[in-house]
Amino acid sequence: MPGIRHNYALLSWCPQAIKPYDTGNAHNPFLGAQWHLLPQCYPNYKTVHRRFQQWCEREVLREILTQLANTLREEGAIDEHESFIDATFAAAKGGGEGVGPTRRGKGVKILAIVDRHGLPLSVSTHTANHHEVTLVQLSCDFYMLEAKPEHLIGDRAYDSDGLDDDLKADGVNLIAPHRSTRKLQTQDGRSLRRDQRRWLVERFFAWLQWKRRLLIRWEYYATNFLGFVQLASITMLLKQF
Repeated sequence: MPGIRHNYALLSWCPQAIKPYDTGNAHNPFLGAQWHLLPQCYPNYKTVHRRFQQWCEREVLREILTQLANTLREEGAIDEHESFIDATFAAAKGGGEGVGPTRRGKGVKILAIVDRHGLPLSVSTHTANHHEVTLVQLSCDFYMLEAKPEHLIGDRAYDSDGLDDDLKADGVNLIAPHRSTRKLQTQDGRSLRRDQRRWLVERFFAWLQWKRRLLIRWEYYATNFLGFVQLASITMLLKQF
């Protein structure tokens, strides 16, 4: 775990030129810098970048994230019975694979499932031109716990009969407010009260956006950007120990 804590500063090193008024504070991990401007406490930037790519390709960060989440669940710090799902948009100005065109420009979607404390249970990245309903099953492939959530709460974008049936077959109860165009009401008003706590997943995205590296995707390879999202989630879980 100490090695993971030592890589915390990598999260916000952004591959773009530092502004003139930032150069004096290049050691600050929240300002952003190019890879070759890493602090001297790190090895050569080429070595750091190569090692990070190897971690992403071998899914090392995902394995560490899974072990941390299961350890916290055993200690009672994670409660997956009531989980929340949502997605946020990140512009992709570096191009590359896994980028989709939208009205807001080219970008990717960061899809996350958090527990009732706002801790990540699943984080994944997808092209931005796909609807969130079609990405839920893909996000379940990145789910880190053996036990699936009893209740999964989302916003109106997840109001889908097909998705409801698929999750119910897996033992997951989907709770989402009805769309204005829906004629047949399928949700119980009492269970919809859980939607009032959906701010937990919004807070998780706010935590992610503190990492300048994740505001805009500059990485050409989608696996590298996903690796930074996973590394950010690791730092959140480490704070629970």
